[in-house]
Parts: sequence; structure tokens; C-alpha cells
Amino acid sequence: MSLRVAVVGSGPAGIYTAEALTRQATGPVEVDVLERLPTPYGLVRYGVAPDHTSIKSIAGYLRRVLELPGVRFLGGIEFGRDVSRDDLLACYDAVVYCTGAMVDRRMGVPGEDLPGSVAATDFVNWYCGHPDVPADRFLLDSPEVAVIGVGNVAVDVVRILAKTAEELRATDVPEEVLSRLAASRVKAVHMIGRRGPEHAKFTLKELRELGELANADVRVRPEEAAASVEGLPRQVRGNVEVLQSWAARTPAGRPRLLDVRFWMRPVEILGRDRVEALRLERTRLADGRVVGTGEFEVLPVGMVLRSVGYRSVPLPGVPFSEATMTVPNEAGRAGDREYVAGWLKRGPSGVIGTNKSDAAETVRTLLADLAGRAPVRHADLDPLLARRGLLPVTYDGWRAIEAAEAALARSLGRGERVKLAGAAAMAAVLEGREPCEDGVPDGTGRTAGLAGTEDAEGLAAR
Repeated sequence: MSLRVAVVGSGPAGIYTAEALTRQATGPVEVDVLERLPTPYGLVRYGVAPDHTSIKSIAGYLRRVLELPGVRFLGGIEFGRDVSRDDLLACYDAVVYCTGAMVDRRMGVPGEDLPGSVAATDFVNWYCGHPDVPADRFLLDSPEVAVIGVGNVAVDVVRILAKTAEELRATDVPEEVLSRLAASRVKAVHMIGRRGPEHAKFTLKELRELGELANADVRVRPEEAAASVEGLPRQVRGNVEVLQSWAARTPAGRPRLLDVRFWMRPVEILGRDRVEALRLERTRLADGRVVGTGEFEVLPVGMVLRSVGYRSVPLPGVPFSEATMTVPNEAGRAGDREYVAGWLKRGPSGVIGTNKSDAAETVRTLLADLAGRAPVRHADLDPLLARRGLLPVTYDGWRAIEAAEAALARSLGRGERVKLAGAAAMAAVLEGREPCEDGVPDGTGRTAGLAGTEDAEGLAAR
């Protein structure tokens, strides 16, 4: 009898787990990869910046895993709503949770809930075409924007705000999003870090890209970039040296400005009905902690994007530690026949490839636990879903969406693909209808496979 395993989540951690199961198992194995969305690949599809095509190419590797014998993709099935923990434990020998950590951390300052103050993850999801975020979510009508954080996600957001729509035309950005980027009134983007340049989390490659933008000047204040490079790790030293070289630059008069700030922390977002300004306090280190100096500055921004870290959220019925924001585990073991991999296992750390070794460890634990153990499952998932009127999006359904996106790109004269905008457009493809020429169909039709996407009406924000 085959070993049957459910993997919840189809991002890199989930798909690497499926691959490890097929490679490490000594006997036949069947792996069902369950996904809330109709599309696989998680952050590779909806988190990697559209102009970073070399990173996005990892989707080709993940695709081959989903095409392996014994691996099934079941999209549009949400854990906790469509199927429960008990359902999966009844249908499978083991369950591996791989749902990531894509909820943003909050800053905890007054005014954080004003319209125009949003998570950078929402903005990333918007320009990446996530079906939870409508294409009209953002109206970029403020001349100045603040991005809080100095990690790679913050750098991605800043770069997208600084580029012209024409520079992004060959990417897979949804057509409506591209139109809004083309109409952007943003002239200045402030990227703000609480600590010094030697503490920034971005990589040198990502940082250098900002200095090569044709549409924006970069401004760094010499006093904020001052730091000794002696004894710093190579990557960190490179970051500091690049920033210090930018501090000596003469502006070239480009249309937009990237204002890179250090030793500043947000203390209040100002505004009555929406964001009108951001109040900052200069900082310093005291005994390794960031403290304020009592010197304040106000930026006249109309939008604040917070990128100060990410956290996982609890899954219904699954143990969760609020202290670590992960599922407690030992080498991936989270309980009897329950396992975890990826950011839900270790927290939001590492790069995409880190999930491969992480998943391999979890699978080793799983196979050792189940070696010689008689199956205890007593039900099958397919009839259970049928009784509930649920029709999963199959791998063929996903490929139909891919084909529609390629056809849309051809019709628009853009790149290899243009993402369909929203759940209704994907529903049209799955139901055999054609989306409109811009990838946004008339109406708001849904299919069973798209029932997990959220109603995001009324979320318009600058």
C-alpha cells in the first residue's frame, strides 16, 4: 500500500516537501498538495518582484515537481474552511503544514490604522497580481511615499515605485496595475531604517540595483551613512561602501528621488481621515538597543508602507507558539502524524533555496516515524470533497490559467505572460470563458476552485 501524505501549501516549502517525499521514500508514495489559491508556487509567483525574472525562473523547477508521478495539485481548497485537521488525518498517513509567514508585523505607533498606511505585503501582492488584492486597490496619487524598513522586500517596493511603467512592460504585472503605475504621481520615495547602514538587511545585489535606476536619483545623507567598515563581514562592508559612495553623488535631475534614511524611526503617522505625514525621531544605540534622541522630523507623505518583518498565523486545530510565531516542532515533527516545513517551522528566515534542505529534514523525520507503521487512515479525500460540493483546481486547470496569461501577453504585445487580474478572471478561464482583453472580465463570477479568495471591495488606498 502506498504512503499517502497531504502537504498544505504549494509555495517552495510545500513543493520541496513533495519532492523530498518522492525521492526519500523507499516504497510507493502519493502526495496531495493542497492550496487555498487556484495557482501554485506561493512567494515565487506572488512575492518575487516582477522584474527579478531570474529568481522567478525557479517556478520551472517547481513545475517539474508537480508533474512527478504520484504528486497531485489540488487548488482552491482552504485548510480550516473546506477541510479540517481531522479530515486530513483521516484521509492521509501524515500531514505536512507549509503555509508560510506572509502576515506583516505592525509598528505599534499612533495613526498606523489610517487609510494610506498599509503593509508592504499588500503592495507586493498588488503588483504581483495576487487574487486577494484587486487591481484597483492602490491609487498612487501622493507625491511622497514612505517605506519603513531596509530589507530586500522594502528595496523591491522602492524599486517598483521608482521605475517607469515602460520599464515594467515586459514583466508579468497585470495590465490594470501597469496602467496605475503609469499614472503614478509619486516623485519621492523615502526608505527608512531605525538603525545604521551596517545593520540593514538588504543584500548587496539588491542595493546596487537602486543605484542603477534610470528614472530616479538616490540621496543618502553623509552623516547617516557614516560607519567604519573595519571588521565588518564582506556583504555588510559592501553595503556600507555603496551607500557612502551614493552620499557623494551629485543629483542628475531624474524624475524621481529615492531618499535612503538611517537612524530614524517612525513615532506617529499623522492625518485626520487618511495619511498626511509621518513623524520620525532620530535614534542611536544604547547598550545594543535603539533609543530615541528627542530630535524629530516630519515627512509630508500620503502613503506609508510598513516592511518591518513577517509572521505566521495559527492554523485551526494545530498547535502554535505566539512567542516564536511558529508551530512548535522537533526536526519538523509537530505531533502524531503531523509535520511542518518552511517559515511556519523556523520563522521567516533564509532564501527560497533554504526551504529545500528544511523540507528534506522534515521528510526524514516523517519517514523515520512512519517506518513499519500500519496505515491508520480510513477515508478518502476525493469523495469527501465531492460530498461538500467542492471541485478542486487541478494541475490541468492551473496550466489553463498559465496558457491564458501567455495569450494575454501576446495580445497586449508584452513579454511572456501577463497575470490575470483577480479571481473572476481565473474563474472565467476555468469555466471555459475568455477573460476580457485586459485580463479583467466583466462581472464577478466565481467557481468552486476560487471560493477561497477574499472579497476585497472597498479596499482602495493610495
